[in-house]
Amino acid sequence: MTTWLLLAAAILAEVTATLSLRGALDLPALYVVVVVGYVLTFALLTQVLRRGMGLGVAYGLWGAIGVVLTAGASAVLFGESLGALKISGILFIAAGVAVVELGSQRARRAEAADAGAGERP
Repeated sequence: MTTWLLLAAAILAEVTATLSLRGALDLPALYVVVVVGYVLTFALLTQVLRRGMGLGVAYGLWGAIGVVLTAGASAVLFGESLGALKISGILFIAAGVAVVELGSQRARRAEAADAGAGERP
């Protein structure tokens, strides 16, 4: 559970940093938030990987959820368009991450089954 909370924090830090990067165009003081946010993001992501989450899963979720949140928040905060094509792209990203996660779960089950079969006399 802690691993998932760390990943969620990494995603929120990255989204905050990315939105601040856009906001810093009008308010340069936000560049401090950008730097702190990205440093925090990678520190948290490192902890996620150290706790055993696969890189493909962690990076896929981090990237995909980050894209979804950033696109939605930028539409609200900065008035950026969120048309059908952009929404379709977001759905494809989410579907891709779901497939990666399902593949990762299947691989873990297969590894566990192989390890269990190797221990039998």
